Formats: sequence, structure tokens, C-alpha cells
Amino acid sequence: MVLLKYEVEEYELTMLKEVYQSVGWMKHDERIIKKVFNASTHRVFAVKDHKIIGFARALSDGIFNAAIYDVVVHKDYQGRGIARTLLEDILQQLEDVSCIQLIATTGNEPFYKKIGFKKMKTGMAIYKNPQLAEEYLESNNS
Repeated sequence: MVLLKYEVEEYELTMLKEVYQSVGWMKHDERIIKKVFNASTHRVFAVKDHKIIGFARALSDGIFNAAIYDVVVHKDYQGRGIARTLLEDILQQLEDVSCIQLIATTGNEPFYKKIGFKKMKTGMAIYKNPQLAEEYLESNNS
């Protein structure tokens, strides 16, 4: 059984790092993880057998806008509905916000569409990392 919780202890940052690394996100160390989760206004963590196996986080002004980041489930636990549970919990936390945005990692768009997300007509971004810009931004010819 997977349980949800909403805060993490310092010693659990290593577990979060392991989840990130299991999906290939190697640049997240404990210092960065602590910073991004402390800066997030909404968080949820999936726990199985006293171990964090997934999480989601969001930033919001609480009224008009929110952005969901890092819906991540350890690769050994994917395909079991955990990401959906995390995302539904974050959406419930953000139920009073009028616009909820999300940037999906490449290939996961169908999953988010099933939950109700749609492509934006006016979504724009600046990526300072050239590899991420290549992956997520339309070419200048578009």
C-alpha cells in the first residue's frame, strides 16, 4: 500500500535524490532538492514501506496561477497508478486556482492528457540550457 505525506525530513532528501536518479535526472543533489522543495508551495510524497518512491510539487499564488513540476515516480514503481495519485492530490490542493500549468517531459504528454491537461495556444518559455531548449522549444521557423 502506498501512503501520501506532505513534508519530508532532512534524512529523506537522499530518498528523493534516488527517485530523481532512477529516472535519469542526475543533477539533483540533496542541496538542490532541499531548495526546490522548500520553495514549492504544494508538495506530496508517495511512501511505501517507509521509503519515498515518488513525489510531485507545484508553485502557486493560491488564486490565479499554479505550475506543477516534478511528477516523478521511482522507475521500479512506475505503471502502478502512483503518478496519477500524486497528480490528483496536487490538483485537489490547487482546486481553487483558476489556471494550472504543467510542463511534461518528452513522451509523457498522453498521460497528462488523460488527466485533463490540454496544450496551450500561448505557452512560451526561455530555456537557458541549450539541450533543454532543443528538446522543449519549437524551432525559430515555427
